[in-house]
Amino acid sequence: MFAANTYVIRQAGPADSDALSRIARLDTQRPLTGDALIGEIDGAPAAAVSLVDGRVIADPFMRTANLTPLLRVRYRAYRARLHTPSLVERLRAGVRPYAPAHA
Repeated sequence: MFAANTYVIRQAGPADSDALSRIARLDTQRPLTGDALIGEIDGAPAAAVSLVDGRVIADPFMRTANLTPLLRVRYRAYRARLHTPSLVERLRAGVRPYAPAHA
């Protein structure tokens, strides 16, 4: 069992480009391009998912077997949020404003 705070998943920034390139090389994949989420284990970048195409890269020398599915879930949640309006928008679309009848 893993604690909820075992991993940190965050938006990758420009300072993470070297770490993302290193992970891609270790995983024998091409580097991720565009926006990405990066997963850390004990403060060290261990895996990442592209927010453009959902491709995952992972350091094969770190224990990422539980981290990579979490990254995939976060990617799917991100994509769903882009394609599904918010609850507030759905409620507003389904409710007509009250217009009192004039006597």
